[in-house]
Amino acid sequence: MYDDHYGLSGRPFALTPDPKFWFDTATHRKAMAYLGYGLSQGEGFVVVTGDPGAGKTTLMGHLLGQIDEERLNVIKIVSTQVQAEDLLLMVGTGLDLDLLGQPKAAMLAAIEKGLHGVARTGRRTLLVVDEAQALPLESLEELRMLSNFQAGGFPLLQIFLLGQPEFRATLSDPRLEQLRQRVIAMHHLSGMEADEVEPYLIHRLSIVGWRGKPRFTNDAVAAMYRWSSGSPRRLNQLAGRVLLYGAIERIDTFGGPELDAVIADLDHDTPLSADPRSGPAPVAPPEPVAQPASASAPAVKDAEPRPEAAGAGDNATLARRIADLETQLRGQDEALRRVLTLLVDWVESDGAKRPDISALRNTAA
Repeated sequence: MYDDHYGLSGRPFALTPDPKFWFDTATHRKAMAYLGYGLSQGEGFVVVTGDPGAGKTTLMGHLLGQIDEERLNVIKIVSTQVQAEDLLLMVGTGLDLDLLGQPKAAMLAAIEKGLHGVARTGRRTLLVVDEAQALPLESLEELRMLSNFQAGGFPLLQIFLLGQPEFRATLSDPRLEQLRQRVIAMHHLSGMEADEVEPYLIHRLSIVGWRGKPRFTNDAVAAMYRWSSGSPRRLNQLAGRVLLYGAIERIDTFGGPELDAVIADLDHDTPLSADPRSGPAPVAPPEPVAQPASASAPAVKDAEPRPEAAGAGDNATLARRIADLETQLRGQDEALRRVLTLLVDWVESDGAKRPDISALRNTAA
């Protein structure tokens, strides 16, 4: 919808990672340098971590789009708590091996043979594991064992691990000491800086044919940075909603008020995403539950207004209201005493002298 309104050839702020929209922020440039260094070494592990939406998958897609496939055989795995033997099956599939049903020793032997086969073609093998924080320790240890395979003193397999921040805590486990010793580079993707937001927006818009419409004022860009904290995915989420809002309201230039309106709408839809650094949004206290009225505490007493809530000019009205309520309470107390007296008489008397039960109903009414 908004791409037609603004004359764009596509959606510039889609949430799905797309390497063609790669933007070289300072933190992503540093991550690329570490990955390039790792490739030049041809061994060990390179670890890249970052919050969800920081651009890890886009980063790797950009890197793999630049490598020479004639020199590097890439196996990509997205981890979903893959157990050790299942991980070996996935590596085997990346080497065009059918390992299903084979014992572990046979799988390892076949993988080593497959890696040798790739090496004989003049290529190295790179294993990229995304969402590595979901891997059990046993699977990580299995990866370390795979990194031992060599030919003529040269490693047959290099491994890149991409994960969320908690993956760093996983790596600190004492059982992974040998794996840590093989990490040759590590980088954490942080959010982009405030002065990178506007170039980022223009870059993505330009890829889909932007010609100056829409525009964002400095106040709008500042608001977008505050809300997103520099996270590319959150920035895309907000920018996409802004353009949709603009297409509906026929807005071509966005300022602070327009951003405030869209942000308020987003925060209402997803209250826990207002700021990734602030933790969960506070939970409102539950509404008080009205207690049922009882004979000893008539319900009308709960309706008595608080004197401090009344204005100075309403004192006389408030006094009359309180007097009316007190009169009503006294009447209810007298009716209650009459009902209790009749009940006692009815219980203590014999059947012939008991009062008619209908009299109780009339008195209570």
